[in-house]
Amino acid sequence: MRPVGIGIIGCGNISAAYLKAARGFPVLAIRALADQRPEAAQARGAEFGIPAKSVEDLLADPAIEIVLNLTIPAAHVEVGLRILEAGKHAYGEKPLGIDFRDARRLTAEAERRGLRVGSAPDTFLGGAHQAARRFVDEGHLGQPVGGSAVFMCPGHERWHPDPDFYYKRGGGPMLDMGPYYITDLVNLLGPVSRVVGLSPEPRRQRPIGSEPRRGQLIDVEVPTHVAGALQFANGAVVTMAMSFDVAGHKHLPLEVYGTEGSLTVPDPNHFGGTPLFLRKGGEWEEVAVTEPFADGNYRSIGLADMASAIRQERPHRASGALALHVLEVMEAFGRSAETGAAIAIETRPERPTPLSADPSLTGILEEAI
Repeated sequence: MRPVGIGIIGCGNISAAYLKAARGFPVLAIRALADQRPEAAQARGAEFGIPAKSVEDLLADPAIEIVLNLTIPAAHVEVGLRILEAGKHAYGEKPLGIDFRDARRLTAEAERRGLRVGSAPDTFLGGAHQAARRFVDEGHLGQPVGGSAVFMCPGHERWHPDPDFYYKRGGGPMLDMGPYYITDLVNLLGPVSRVVGLSPEPRRQRPIGSEPRRGQLIDVEVPTHVAGALQFANGAVVTMAMSFDVAGHKHLPLEVYGTEGSLTVPDPNHFGGTPLFLRKGGEWEEVAVTEPFADGNYRSIGLADMASAIRQERPHRASGALALHVLEVMEAFGRSAETGAAIAIETRPERPTPLSADPSLTGILEEAI
């Protein structure tokens, strides 16, 4: 398959993970890097042997077909629109945007121009999550009836050297971590139909516990503990809690319950792990993970799938429609908490097809192993 030219805008910490993983996907040809801070692009380019350019020159490069947008969440839509205006396909880090209406402009503009939008997270394409998907599709759970999704920690200011953005608009535990959990649940159960959410009043300031700013106070602009429930179009109801205010807990990241048994799903922020299944009247047993991409950090697989999809003229899995749906669901938690009402979800993306449904694609991507 002819490689697809890739440009990257945004050379912060996450760019290194993408660049390392991209080396393993022959369909991805990284042509150039850019950043609003030229020195950041030059440093990352020197590290990986890739030319650094201005944003304008990168967008004008005819050898680049997809631009990977690794800017901060508040800039995702603005930069995404610039990518589309340049005639390139856009793939971005999560979330798709920080405002549903704004992000919908991005997907609508892509459709108008005949271009594609893709978005992280792509961890649901990892071996553990694809194994869980296969297990659900095979009917072992019976009719799905419920589940739980939990991420709770004391807050990132304990360790992050510059944690302010986690507590500004566009941050918070729901927009930061929610995409992994909700995307994986849509992969397993299909789209969400309505949301109920609650959130206590957050602490308005938090002290930084890491160097070099230890002791400085951060102003908090977003909810830091969000809980509620998602009802899926298939009727299943999943409880969810995302928090930066919990010292510790013993909940598993993801569980899905059905009429015939219960399934635990590994951390959706990672590609690997072992799902466990409890059949009614039985004992917990491991679900065999025979699918690829379970033994490392494959951040870039969603981009590789999108590149392959362009060449094969088929839908890509980590799609803009899926990311827009996830953003609408996350935003609905806040709307529900404010109004006290259940929020109906408008978007209904197609459930991503499993990697195993496309043997030719699996063969292409398995070259990364």
